[in-house]
Amino acid sequence: MSVRHFLGGDALPHTPDHDRGLAYGDGVFETMRAHGGVVHWWPAHWRRLERGASALALTLPQQARVQREAEALLDGADGVLKLVVTRGVGGRGYAPFDASTPHWILSRHALPPSPPSEGVSLRWCDLRLAVQPALAGIKHCNRLEQVLARAEWRDAAIHEGLMRSTEGDVVGATAANLFVLHDGRWTTPAVDRCGIAGVCREWAIDALQARQARLAVTEVEAAEAVFLCNAVRGILPVARLGARQWRPHPQVAQLRRRLAAEHPAFATEVA
Repeated sequence: MSVRHFLGGDALPHTPDHDRGLAYGDGVFETMRAHGGVVHWWPAHWRRLERGASALALTLPQQARVQREAEALLDGADGVLKLVVTRGVGGRGYAPFDASTPHWILSRHALPPSPPSEGVSLRWCDLRLAVQPALAGIKHCNRLEQVLARAEWRDAAIHEGLMRSTEGDVVGATAANLFVLHDGRWTTPAVDRCGIAGVCREWAIDALQARQARLAVTEVEAAEAVFLCNAVRGILPVARLGARQWRPHPQVAQLRRRLAAEHPAFATEVA
C-alpha cells in the first residue's frame, strides 16, 4: 500500500496531529477502481464527494490537484484508489471551524479477489443501521456500524452480509448496494434515511431503469434474482442468502456484460 498526505496544497509526511477525521470521523471518502492508472468513474466519484462535503459543510481540495496526485500515485497500474478528505486540524471539542484547510489522503491498494463464478453467498446481519436522513446517502468517515456488522462472521464461505435499518427495512450489504428482481422489474432500496448511494448503484439504476423503494426481508428472499454492486467489484450475482438459493439469471449476466463494455476494469471479469 502507498499513502500520501496533504494539508490544503502542501504535502505532509504523515497524518497531522489533532486531525478531526481521526478524532470524530469528520470527513468523507471515496473508494475507486483504477485500470491502467485511470479511474474511469472519476467524475461520478467526485460528484458524490461534493455532495458529502456539502452535507457536512467541508472544504474540498482542488479537484485538478487531487486528480494529478492520484494519477502519479497509481503510476499506470490497476488497483484500488482511496481518497479521504477530513475537515482538517482542530483542537478538542465537536464545534467545527468557520474556515478550515482540508486534510486529504490518497492511498493505493491491491485489487480484491475475483468473486466465485457461481455467485456470492450472503447472510443477514444482526446489527441495524440507525435512521439519520442528514447523513443518508453520503460516504462519511464514520463506518462503525459496518465494522460491527462485518465482525459478526468469520466463515470464509460467506462473502457479504445484508443490513436492515432499525425500522426493519432492507438497506444493502455492508460494502455494497442491493438490487432485486420481481415480475421483470428491478428494485434497489431507497437510501434517503440511511445507507450509501453508491456510484455503481447509480450506474445500475440508469442501466436497468430500476426503481428505488423500501424493501422488506420477505421481498428480498422471494426475489427472482438478486445482485450486489459497488464501484470496486462491479456487479456481483448472488447465489445464496441463508437457506435461499438462486440460479444464475440471464438479466444479471447481461448487465455484467454491459458494465464490462462501458468500464474497462471489468472487461476481464466477464466471459
